[in-house]
Amino acid sequence: MKVLVQRSLAAKVEVDGEVVGAIDHGQMVLVGIERGDTEADTQRLADKLLKYRMFTDADGKMNLNVQQVGGGVLLVSQFTLAAETKKGLRPGFSYAAEPAEGERLFNDFVAKVRAQYDKVATGQFGADMKIQFTNDGPVTFMLD
Repeated sequence: MKVLVQRSLAAKVEVDGEVVGAIDHGQMVLVGIERGDTEADTQRLADKLLKYRMFTDADGKMNLNVQQVGGGVLLVSQFTLAAETKKGLRPGFSYAAEPAEGERLFNDFVAKVRAQYDKVATGQFGADMKIQFTNDGPVTFMLD
């Protein structure tokens, strides 16, 4: 499981021209589910995501997490994070979870994040989504 988290000033995701999820400042999060991932992985990364200190304190140091700054969390499924890119010029996706399993584990991850924090929005699994956001910093981290 891979989670690409970006500090954002604002973010929204649209499907067919309609906004399905949006946040003000907080975390824009792309979630890639891989073959072999489990509920234990979703729990570990949900905990880590919410506690990850990527927001600056009064001294300008990254010491605060999203909950401490009252930010939102926008979770978007992104199977291309599981792409094989080491060889060739075309990505392979044999590491990605099968769609049904990916959706089940993505929904499990969302539920575990929501169980700990109420400012959570999502994209729509499997949809053609259009995402707009303003990266703050830029600050981006890969959690796996």
